[in-house]
Amino acid sequence: MQLGDRDAGDQAVALVYNELHRIAASHLRKEAPGHTLVATALIHEAYVRLAGGADFEIQNRGHFFAIASQQMRRILVDHARGKNTERRGSGAIQVGLDEVHEGSDPPPIDLLLLDESLRELERVEPRAAKVVELRYFGGYTDKEVVEALGVSRATVRRDWDFARCWLFDRMRGEPTPPKNT
Repeated sequence: MQLGDRDAGDQAVALVYNELHRIAASHLRKEAPGHTLVATALIHEAYVRLAGGADFEIQNRGHFFAIASQQMRRILVDHARGKNTERRGSGAIQVGLDEVHEGSDPPPIDLLLLDESLRELERVEPRAAKVVELRYFGGYTDKEVVEALGVSRATVRRDWDFARCWLFDRMRGEPTPPKNT
């Protein structure tokens, strides 16, 4: 058995962990204030799901992080579903009028509706749905999405623009036309 360079292994783990932490933090920034999960817990839960779940064929570094980001999104959706099953009002926080700041933060996105809409988009345009997962949930730049998906930057931009409009319409309850390419 060959052990290899322990320092190189430690550095590789640190790089992967730092990127996973960035992705988890990006996911959690989109959650309502006071969310009970923290980035470290989200990373660890995603790892448990990845290590104990189905076999994944990792194509490259970007693909690994895309799969990890998708698992984190699923964890947050499962968490939101669990919260919705609690009795209505059980988790309500009472806030006095003095504590309310008008126009402070935009209202949080309904994660369950977004997940449902994203799954529908995945059936219509799988690549556009993947672009949303990477950009919105993973915090990826266009360049990183290009690397992860192996497509051109113009394709990423086109898919991103289409997906945003499609999801916006879908989440507002408007009919969504098919993509014209």
